[in-house]
Amino acid sequence: MNILLWHVHGSWTTSFVHGRHRYLVPVTPDRGPYGLGRARTYPWPDNAVEVTPQQLATADVDLVVLQRPEELDLAEQWLGRRPGRDVPAVYVEHNTPKGDVPNTRHPMADRDDLLVAHVTHFNELFWDTGATRTAVIEHGIVPPRVEWSGELDRLAVVTNEPVRRWRVTGTDLMPRFARVAPLDVFGMGVAGLPDALAAAGSAGLPVTGHDDLPQERMHVEVARRRAYLHLCRWTSLGLSLIEAMSIGMPVVALATTEAVDAVPADAGVLSTRVDTLVEAARWLMTDRDAASRLGARGREVAKERFGLDRFLADWDRLMEEETCASR
Repeated sequence: MNILLWHVHGSWTTSFVHGRHRYLVPVTPDRGPYGLGRARTYPWPDNAVEVTPQQLATADVDLVVLQRPEELDLAEQWLGRRPGRDVPAVYVEHNTPKGDVPNTRHPMADRDDLLVAHVTHFNELFWDTGATRTAVIEHGIVPPRVEWSGELDRLAVVTNEPVRRWRVTGTDLMPRFARVAPLDVFGMGVAGLPDALAAAGSAGLPVTGHDDLPQERMHVEVARRRAYLHLCRWTSLGLSLIEAMSIGMPVVALATTEAVDAVPADAGVLSTRVDTLVEAARWLMTDRDAASRLGARGREVAKERFGLDRFLADWDRLMEEETCASR
C-alpha cells in the first residue's frame, strides 16, 4: 500500500513508517512544516520515501493520512484528488482539545468521508467529533536500545518548546523539583530554558537544557538519570513518557490526561498534588532500589501495552478496512 503522510510528529511517525507499506513523505526545497521530508534525528527505514509536490501529481496513492486540517486542501492541490472522496483518508488526532473544553468541536466533526483516529481514549472522550466515525489506536514505540542505569542523581524531562508552552508543559513547576535534584531537560527549544526560569524569578537553580539531540543519543543520556519527570498539564500522552518506561525508568508524573491510565501505581508516582510528586522525587533520589523496582514494572507495562507490533497491526487492520470500504 502507498500511504501519503506528512512528517509532523517525529516519534509517532518513526513508529508508523516501520510498517510494511511504502510511505510517501512530502518534501519541499525549504523543508518547511508542509515539506519536512525524512527525519534527520530519528532512524527511519528506506520504505519512507521523500516525494515532491510535483511527483505527487502522478503518484499512486492508496490512502492519505491527515494530521492537520489544512492538509485536506493541500493534498487535493498536490494530488489532484480529494481525500475522502477520490482517495481514502484517515485523520490522526494527536492532541488534546483546546478552547471550550469539554465542548471543543473537532475540525473534522460531522463528516462522512473520513475517520478520525485518536491516539488516546482520553482524546476521543474529550473531542466533540459529532457524527464523524472515530477509532482509537494507542501509541506504539520502536524499543530504545538502552536500559536504565540511574547512575546520576538527576531528574530527566523530555519536552518540546517548554518556554513558549510554559504552563501546558508544566515548566512553571520545574523549579520545585530542581530544589530536590538537578534537572536535565531534553527536546526541541530547551536551550533557553534556564534564562527563562531566571527571568521568572528562579535564578541559579540546576536546570540544564539539552537541545534537539538525535533520538538514540538522547535515550542514552536520559537512561543515566535516576527518574523521569512528566509535568504536562494538558497534552496528549507523550511518547517520551512511554520511551522512558520502556527504558526502565521510574516515573514521577502529574495525574492528568492519559498518563493516569498509562502508568500503573507500581510503575511510578502520579498525583495532582505537586508536593506529593516533589517528595516522590526526593524518595527516588535516596532509594535506588525502589527506583529500580518501579522502573522494572514500567518496562513490563510498556512492552505489553505499547509494543510496535501491536501498534502496526492495529493500523494495518484499520487501513485495510478503510481502503476496502472505498472500493
